Amino acid sequence: MEFWPEFLATSCGHEFVAGGVGGMAGVLAGHPLDTLRIRLQQPPPPASPGITAAAARPPSAAKLLRGILRAEGPSALYRGMGAPLASVAFQNAMVFQVYAILSRSLDTSDPPSYTSVALAGVGTGALQTLILSPVELVKIRLQLDAHRRPPGPLDMARDILRREGLRGVYRGLAVTALRDAPSHGVYFWTYERAREALHPGCRTGQAEQESLATMLVSGGLAGVASWVCCYPLDVVKSRLQAQPASAHPRYRGVVDCFRKSVREEGLPVLWRGLGTAVARAFVVNGAIFAAYELALRFLVTNNGQRLVMEEN
Repeated sequence: MEFWPEFLATSCGHEFVAGGVGGMAGVLAGHPLDTLRIRLQQPPPPASPGITAAAARPPSAAKLLRGILRAEGPSALYRGMGAPLASVAFQNAMVFQVYAILSRSLDTSDPPSYTSVALAGVGTGALQTLILSPVELVKIRLQLDAHRRPPGPLDMARDILRREGLRGVYRGLAVTALRDAPSHGVYFWTYERAREALHPGCRTGQAEQESLATMLVSGGLAGVASWVCCYPLDVVKSRLQAQPASAHPRYRGVVDCFRKSVREEGLPVLWRGLGTAVARAFVVNGAIFAAYELALRFLVTNNGQRLVMEEN
């Protein structure tokens, strides 16, 4: 029982807790826009046999939003939030913890070089997919459920496990790793570059700590950059995870999904919903990094005060 108090008093413990706080702030800030993104990415329903009419033009984000609010109510925008919110504290805590360990392992200088930051981000993105992939699968299935009273995250997870087995739970794992490994490298590299550009000397300790505005803007830019570089893979991932198990699935893998999506809907389909994703990325990641940095400062300051009191 003494492990946790001792762990939380260390720098690793501070990073773990601050990462969890940042992750929860990100989910609360951006889930409605995430629901719009997921729905915009989905393919149109297949035409009935004998009908040769062209597929309907996909709705804009504004039109889709109005349709959801009218047909399903405002609560539909928060559908599926329980799955990431229940796990995101631990997941994001692990992301920032692993990133801190990898960046320090790759480069002992303080602060680590930008190359080490990018490589640590790639490693972090690859590892976190083991947690993220099942969570996103459940979230996507719930976000696409049009019932006014959809099942909860645990019920959905149990249903997927019962119908599709463990393989179904990890549907889309490979494409999630392909998306997240490079995007996390871009993510952390952009954040460190942006905060140093906006507040020179903050990384090296030659200047005062950056302001809240700098954290929000740097985190937002990092989120936007990471989404732009990986967005086509995210479209494919969403489509693969949205389809249930079937003897004749619409998409049989990453390459097949790419080919069929482009052939049936044109090349722009790979960027459908990007505007919503970018808006969400700026809001969410600004909140994540701001909450992370502020929580980290609070923990370090209060831990230092506690140590002084104990010595007295």
